[in-house]
Amino acid sequence: MPARTDNRVVIDAPFETVWDLTNDVASWPSLFTEYASAEILAENPDSVRFRLTTVPDPDGSVWSWVSERFPDKENRSVTAHRIETGPFDYLRLRWDYREVAGGVELRWRQEFQVRPGSPFDDAAMTERLNRTSGEQMQHIKAVIESRVTSGGHA
Repeated sequence: MPARTDNRVVIDAPFETVWDLTNDVASWPSLFTEYASAEILAENPDSVRFRLTTVPDPDGSVWSWVSERFPDKENRSVTAHRIETGPFDYLRLRWDYREVAGGVELRWRQEFQVRPGSPFDDAAMTERLNRTSGEQMQHIKAVIESRVTSGGHA
């Protein structure tokens, strides 16, 4: 049975702004606090393959992996998966965008299974992903809302 997370945030900004900023993978280091770099490896109208590298964690470890995203603006969703799975047997993500009172609800769902022998299990990773997703979503919300109010991207 796969492990799952499901997190949401409402961003007070127009859909186009939220979509454009959250799907500009190359700019993710300015949108997320956990990424030091995002390198685009391949891009076409239907997908983007990229390498993310994290900032050092409290232990000084830096993590890097390749993922691929498939944005579907018409259906206001993005599916993604890790190509280099690291400690996971697999990790699949889905982002959904829905206009609601107060802005755009951004919903992240992750489905994964931790590889046997990893230093943590599905439950520990679920707790970590729920915590860090919430932190990152709040940061993304603040960055986008700040840009909208300052006229940086509306």
